[in-house]
Amino acid sequence: MRQVVVIGDALIDELVADDGTTTHIVGGSALNVAVGLSVLGVPSTLIAMIGDDVDGALIRGHLADHGVGLLPTITPHGTGIARSERVHGEPHYTFSHSMVHRTIGFDDAQRSALADADLVAVSGYPFDDADQVTLLTEAVADRPHVAVDPNPRSGMLHDADAFRDALLGFGGTAQLIKLGDDDTQLLWGEPVADVAPRLLARYPYVLATEGKAGASIRIGDARWRHPSVVEADAVVDTMGAGDSVFAAVLAEIATTPIRDIDWFAALRRAMRIAAATVAQPGALLRVPEV
Repeated sequence: MRQVVVIGDALIDELVADDGTTTHIVGGSALNVAVGLSVLGVPSTLIAMIGDDVDGALIRGHLADHGVGLLPTITPHGTGIARSERVHGEPHYTFSHSMVHRTIGFDDAQRSALADADLVAVSGYPFDDADQVTLLTEAVADRPHVAVDPNPRSGMLHDADAFRDALLGFGGTAQLIKLGDDDTQLLWGEPVADVAPRLLARYPYVLATEGKAGASIRIGDARWRHPSVVEADAVVDTMGAGDSVFAAVLAEIATTPIRDIDWFAALRRAMRIAAATVAQPGALLRVPEV
């Protein structure tokens, strides 16, 4: 069992109903992945930015409930908020100042945990912030296994070109990249099926999620694919779908030498986990009953 550290975002999803009432849910892609790993029996530690406030306490409590360690960077601007509401019938997202300008300090405790980690996962990281990219690259440069899910969001993206270029450059440090159609459309203006093969020049392992088409992984000239197993009428909430797939694949890497992984079986398990996750409200990873 490899020791896993996840780096990225932790926030509060503020969901606004049509009548104006709000619900606060602990979220963030990196947090979802860290919790998902724990649900799958893989101990994890999260490095993320939070505030010294009520929302930060909610995040701490949620992580503690799931047995996930937290090494936070404390921001004076408050815990990040992602507000979701409908405008003219369509979902509209806005992000708090602290979320748009999120940073991780990489203090001594965080660097010590990374130095001891066998597997580092990065999710929801500000790759268009050159200083943050430099700090991240230095902190994980000698780790044997590094995986990244960029999870760019238009409301937090300052410079798509800089984000894309830094992500390509990070391929010299990370071995696996996970991308979905939303990611590649935002960064390249192309579907993931077109972008994924080109990324093999930078990343030895390229994991792609393609909605109803399921997921695939490319390793050199080899490719494995498994279709989605989600029943259309069983979908309740797609919020945690991509994070559950990333966590499921990370769990495989954490428990099996990467060269020995049966990738078709790993993708099949990831698709079953994703189906169980979207069949329930919220982003918490769910394990299939059978």
